[in-house]
Amino acid sequence: MASSANQENVKGYSKSAWSWGKGYFEKIVNVVICVAKDAKKLGEEDPRRIVHSFKVGLAITLVSLFYYFDFLYEGFGVAAMWAVMTVVVVFEFSVGATLGKGVNRGIATLLGGALGVAAHRLTSLTGENAESIMLGLSVFCISALATFLRFFPKLKARYDYGLLIFILTFSLISVSGYRDDEVIEMAHKRLSTVMIGGSATALICIFICPIWAGEDLHNLTATNIEKLAICLEGFGQEYFETRDDKHKMNKASLDGYVSVLNVKGTEEMLVNSAKWEPRHGRFRYRHPWGQYLKVGRSIRECAYRIDALNCYLNSEMQVKEPCTKMSSECSCALRELAKGLKTMTRAMSAVPISESKNCGQE
Repeated sequence: MASSANQENVKGYSKSAWSWGKGYFEKIVNVVICVAKDAKKLGEEDPRRIVHSFKVGLAITLVSLFYYFDFLYEGFGVAAMWAVMTVVVVFEFSVGATLGKGVNRGIATLLGGALGVAAHRLTSLTGENAESIMLGLSVFCISALATFLRFFPKLKARYDYGLLIFILTFSLISVSGYRDDEVIEMAHKRLSTVMIGGSATALICIFICPIWAGEDLHNLTATNIEKLAICLEGFGQEYFETRDDKHKMNKASLDGYVSVLNVKGTEEMLVNSAKWEPRHGRFRYRHPWGQYLKVGRSIRECAYRIDALNCYLNSEMQVKEPCTKMSSECSCALRELAKGLKTMTRAMSAVPISESKNCGQE
């Protein structure tokens, strides 16, 4: 009896362990499937993300050759790691963002290294007793000043990363020079490896399936105008539907303006990135990228007015013909503006705008 009871307990434990293991395995499989679906969705939404991932992998592989080949490693030694780090932190999705970070890092490394060497040389003249004190004061003053400059809006928008790298490079060179006399060689290796990593990143980013922030900004602005046109057109149609039919209509066209209200940060980021980009496609040097911010503000103002119009969808008092015509003409004008912006031609929107004004006066 005791042996049979023990056998039953063993069977029960085995069954419980099997059930637990099976459930745990199913959870892992479900997680893997969800991750795969999310990855597929991200790739389908913007295939450029996949291309960007391969470009980053290629750039890191190329600069890693400094570790694989002895004749390259002998020239830089462990400092070759800075080239790999430069690729990792500089390579961004668009060409403009990559060039902006690369230029910031290169200039900041040059200035920070030069100033660090100068600080080391000057403080060494004060003698061994005062050298550490003077070096600490110089690090404090330069770091505090550079950090304060990061709070200026214009500097923060375009040069925040450069100021950060300047502080890092200056501190490393000046402090390391206190124990190591080869401070110039250290600064030279750091600058050289940063330039090598930045150059490899820029070449791959520009010449292999480039992603231009200027084009993204241009298309985003035109798309936002089209969304407002669709919203106005949908508003004119839904405004005069009966209450029984309203629930059958698709609300996606009317809710399109909501996404327009939340793109300010994206527009500012794209403008800052586009200013770093060289001439490409239809965009020449000194292209007025700042005007896109003004257009974006006007688009958001229009979106806020459309948001206010939604309050009148369930209104009992409806002025049918003038409102229908005004919505139609405004939608037509916005479509013409979006078309003109996409093709970079003068939009023929004067007639629809004048017609919508006449409807408003009626």
